[in-house]
Amino acid sequence: MFKDSWVIYAILSAFFAALTSILAKIGISDINSNLATAIRTIVVLIMAWGIVFMTGAQSGIQDITAKSWIFLVLSGIATGLSWLFYYKALQLGDASKVVPIDKFSVVISMILAFVILKEDLTFKTVMGGILITAGTFVMIL
Repeated sequence: MFKDSWVIYAILSAFFAALTSILAKIGISDINSNLATAIRTIVVLIMAWGIVFMTGAQSGIQDITAKSWIFLVLSGIATGLSWLFYYKALQLGDASKVVPIDKFSVVISMILAFVILKEDLTFKTVMGGILITAGTFVMIL
């Protein structure tokens, strides 16, 4: 059905991201959102390193370049900030409104990909971005 395996991983990512939002909304009802984010981060850390060791990928650490280290650390900082703000928004707002705004990151990522990564700007991607933006506003208004 799918020619590229990345599509399957992307669909699984979307499913688990959706499940994450619902489970988090239930889990943060009575605790500080920053504490909830820290707990979630510990679980993610343990899972990620567990998979690294189960697959033997830890041997590749020595091959990581300085450039990769810098950008992975910056990405980690961005992820941490995103999670902190997301959990606070989720704690204060309705999941049905917070999640679409969070997923507006798709459009922001598309713009950054065009500007920074010099990816092709096509009619299809522009229209998709416009439709996602319109859908975001429909959901939150």
